[in-house]
Amino acid sequence: MQYKVIIPAAGMGKRMGYGRNKLFIPIRNVPIVVHTMTIFEKDEWCDEIILVINEKEREEIERHIKTYGITKVGKIINGGRERQQSVFAGLETVEGDEEIVLIHDGARPMVKIPHIHQLVVEASREGAAVLGVPVKDTIKKVQNGIVMETIDRAMLWAIQTPQAFRLSVIKSAHELAERDRFLGTDDASLVERIGKKVKIIEGDYENIKITTKEDLLFAESLLLKKE
Repeated sequence: MQYKVIIPAAGMGKRMGYGRNKLFIPIRNVPIVVHTMTIFEKDEWCDEIILVINEKEREEIERHIKTYGITKVGKIINGGRERQQSVFAGLETVEGDEEIVLIHDGARPMVKIPHIHQLVVEASREGAAVLGVPVKDTIKKVQNGIVMETIDRAMLWAIQTPQAFRLSVIKSAHELAERDRFLGTDDASLVERIGKKVKIIEGDYENIKITTKEDLLFAESLLLKKE
């Protein structure tokens, strides 16, 4: 089975305090975004990587692609102000309603190929599938610094990327959101909004999104373990 993957790579990542795009931070001497692209470069099911970038960073992105021998990048396009707009711009470059499209955070360099394949299979069957893990911590609803209630975590999952969709499904969801000026928390929320079911695939807790300096240390240890 084949798929295309859209990687939004235009964000600043303010919580990192890096002062520029966090995806250029090196982990074991390789930029985060290159680690992420390399996963899809190695996956025989992936036939194209679509990068959505800040135009000001195009030269740097292109340099990294060349330096690290990433051959599957078929398109590098300019993103929008919000991540959702950037994803939509990427979707507009894909043709074929039955095409399976993955949307993956550039800051998640630890996703595993078997989980990607599970997503692709389920998205082809159901139209939409996401990776996630059961919540481990006790979750409480808080208002004005006061605990209002404890939420039953048995039904709570932390959602990750990639998220996989049949192109016709995710494009319709984005078009409607664009028309209504609706901003979702992730791409799957847009699909849920149009009444489509989203299948969840259990991933693992190593598929972290690098957001803080502590995440960098964890990612480095995970990459060292893989060597």
